[in-house]
Amino acid sequence: MSSTHPDEAGDASREPPPPLPPLRHHTPFKLFWCASVASTIALQMQIVAVGWQVYQLTHSAMDLGIVGLVQFIPSLILVFVVGHVADRFDRRNVARVSALVEALAAATLAAGSLGGWLNREIIFVIVAIIGAGRAFSKPTMSALLPSLMPPRQLPGAVAGSASATQFAIIIGPALGGFLYVAGPAVVYASSCVLFTLCSLLLSLIRRPAQAEAPAAAAKPTGASLSSVFAGLAFIRSKPAIFGAISLDMFAVLLGGATALLPVFAHDILHTGAAGLGLLRSAPAAGALAVALWLARRPLGARVGRTMFVAVGVFGLATMVFGLSRSFPLSLAALAVLGAADMISVVVRSSFVQLETPDAMRGRVSAVNSVFIGTSNQLGEFESGLTAAWFGAVPAVLIGGVGTLLIVLLWVRLFPALYRVDRLSSR
Repeated sequence: MSSTHPDEAGDASREPPPPLPPLRHHTPFKLFWCASVASTIALQMQIVAVGWQVYQLTHSAMDLGIVGLVQFIPSLILVFVVGHVADRFDRRNVARVSALVEALAAATLAAGSLGGWLNREIIFVIVAIIGAGRAFSKPTMSALLPSLMPPRQLPGAVAGSASATQFAIIIGPALGGFLYVAGPAVVYASSCVLFTLCSLLLSLIRRPAQAEAPAAAAKPTGASLSSVFAGLAFIRSKPAIFGAISLDMFAVLLGGATALLPVFAHDILHTGAAGLGLLRSAPAAGALAVALWLARRPLGARVGRTMFVAVGVFGLATMVFGLSRSFPLSLAALAVLGAADMISVVVRSSFVQLETPDAMRGRVSAVNSVFIGTSNQLGEFESGLTAAWFGAVPAVLIGGVGTLLIVLLWVRLFPALYRVDRLSSR
């Protein structure tokens, strides 16, 4: 277990394990890293273009929330199918096909923008297809990474992989915002190319020989209700894992303000599509700095408490952003928000993956993906709905306060999670 306390430290006389080679020398990880970058840049460019295009068409905060909702629904519907597929079939191939589905959806958005037949309803349908692709790709990629790495190297790999995501989230929205000047079709076509590149890179990954045999032996042999629902049952049997996943879900569900960024960019901060791209990139800039730091210097003791503090800072930064009328201050608040979120992501992801057997990781990751989707996509719908009722600024402030209350409540509900000292290094 990873809830090791200082007084339970290992025998000092035990020889330390041999040092592992740097991640930059690990070819499967490098290909995985590049594939993640390509996929995330494509997705982030697409998000900026869809958000700006929908808001220009309707000027409705509620419609921005619906974009998040239609992305989330496929994840919810497919959750148990996704997990079983990720554990039964080669995860590299599942992720490749998912990326190609997203490439096809991006190509359709480009064609619709060029042809002039893209409207609000068609965008929602295509975004739902993208959500279905992400429903398979996110948990599959999450479950694939541990099978490529030695367990002792996983926390650093998670941080390194997170740095790829955050690097892409910095580049993607800014690039999407600037390319949008040439028209949404240019953004969508570029996304299509990058999704295709992601699929190609995944096809080049060769899993290390030592990971092949155990993984193959552990694959489920057939579909059954108990097999399909095993991921949910496993999470329910592990209160600390359930607490870590649900803390992130409720904190981001309430505190997420990203769905309203087009409203803030257009109506409050008075920037254009390029300004929206920079606002989208700001959380990733803070997150990338923290991810790079954690990749070199993994967290030591008291990681549970650190995660709770980070989520609290996330809520405070959300409130500062909601009150800001200054573009630089808004960027700074979003950067702090992203940095705090990254600490939580690294602790939660490493903890959940290390505590889950490889044969279960696809199903557990699928359930985790629904929790994340609930916090992100359903959180966008919640933000849009709240903004439609109370206004954009009150919606963000309510979310920040709600996040702080969730942190206090979860400390009481999941004391074992708060007391987790170190991530497992077995």
